Amino acid sequence: MKKKITLLVSLTAVLLLSGCWDVSEPQRMYYVDGIGVDFKDGQYEIYMQIINFANVAKSEGPSPQGPQSEIGYAKGKTMEEAFFKLYRSIDQEVFWGHLTYLLFSENALKSEKGIAIIDSFLRHRETRYQILTYITKEPIKDIFLITPLLNKSLTASKLSNPLHTKEIETYVEPVDLRNLVIALNEPGHEVNIPLVSISKSWETTEEPTKETELTGVGVISKDGFKGYLDNGDARGIQWMFHKKTRGEVTFKLDNKEKEYLTVDLEKLSTDIKPIVKNNEVTFEVDIKFNAIINGFKGKINTDQIRKGIIKAVKTDITKTYEESLNIDVDVFRLSEQLYRKDVKMWKKIHKDGKIPLTKDTISKLNITVNKVNPGRKSFDETIKE
Repeated sequence: MKKKITLLVSLTAVLLLSGCWDVSEPQRMYYVDGIGVDFKDGQYEIYMQIINFANVAKSEGPSPQGPQSEIGYAKGKTMEEAFFKLYRSIDQEVFWGHLTYLLFSENALKSEKGIAIIDSFLRHRETRYQILTYITKEPIKDIFLITPLLNKSLTASKLSNPLHTKEIETYVEPVDLRNLVIALNEPGHEVNIPLVSISKSWETTEEPTKETELTGVGVISKDGFKGYLDNGDARGIQWMFHKKTRGEVTFKLDNKEKEYLTVDLEKLSTDIKPIVKNNEVTFEVDIKFNAIINGFKGKINTDQIRKGIIKAVKTDITKTYEESLNIDVDVFRLSEQLYRKDVKMWKKIHKDGKIPLTKDTISKLNITVNKVNPGRKSFDETIKE
């Protein structure tokens, strides 16, 4: 009798268990990798990139059969309306947990619309704060249709994973939603979003190919889009932030008419110190580098190299700073530096979180090159100490 009662209780418990009946099978879902947002003629235009995960785990590269992704497009009076129009043309559940990046047009980030768009993605329960953000001048559809070189998986693309090339060069620092929100809430209330362009530097045996490229930054504030720093105008940013970065400078050697040298630089540290005097604030900047020489002709000495590096880095920083003043942007976040180190002075002079900036606000720019590494020695040319 006891055995029958135990069996009956066990069967009842099994029947009452919910199990996983309400869980969608992975193969029955579509996975969103990127979202593009534009705003034209009073309507939001949405581009949804759904990725084919069957190709992701294959080390030899995606299968030639079938596309790597599908691009959906819809528009509506609100962003949510546009998304629901896309849902009506989709025959499986959409999973947002793998959303990797957001790509905005300039129009999408103008005025108060930009903050509302960003906020809507933050509020969605399936999205994460690690989603990367970009801005572009190019048609969003054209960028979404680009596949990585050698037809690698889209999860390895520059937009999905920009840190893959960080060991080669750190020209523009990636910005995720978390850092974007922090920057907009800290003094200055501005953030530099990487600018995406289309590069045509590559080609196959059959035809030229396109690739995405980070060519500068677009700056937004709580009031909307402020402007671009591109075509080399953003080069100084990489030298002025605290994180270690890697890049290059090319400069003309002294006493040589047509002789140029390209040097790899590893930025070790950046120290920005506010100097308060007579209710005015200036900043002294100290930056330290190590340099690696990959190729040169003739005989040169380390003093020539150091002078060339210092001049080139100062030119990059000065150009970026002056161009940022033209669009009323605190590109080096000097307002935040004062806020962190002398909040009383910041409270006296700030306006909407931003302090007055002029060409002379950066009073000193000290560049130190600690080491000059000549690389492998293959020929008779030498670097003299």
